[in-house]
Amino acid sequence: MDKAPVRQAQLLRMADALRAAAHQADWERLGEHARALAPQLRALAARGPWNPAERAALQRLRGAHDDAARAAAAAADALAVRLEALRNNKDGWLAYAMHGDTVSGASHA
Repeated sequence: MDKAPVRQAQLLRMADALRAAAHQADWERLGEHARALAPQLRALAARGPWNPAERAALQRLRGAHDDAARAAAAAADALAVRLEALRNNKDGWLAYAMHGDTVSGASHA
């Protein structure tokens, strides 16, 4: 039985899974898929040389991986900006919280 269509389909499913997780910003699932890539690719490669359709599917998988890496990096950058903004406004948040405690404490007295 020819295993080529099976390997090609597996590669395409792997690419689709990476793209879906990145698109949904499901970083935990994306990490799981990314960690599974190396063992899955080793197992598929052990079945013999890649044919042209499989090489095309590998390229699609590489593109999906690259896109997912860019999406994760962009999300990390956005989070870093948000955390920096929170750090910069820390004194304001503390003053607001202390004022809220003072006001609510006064109303309970």
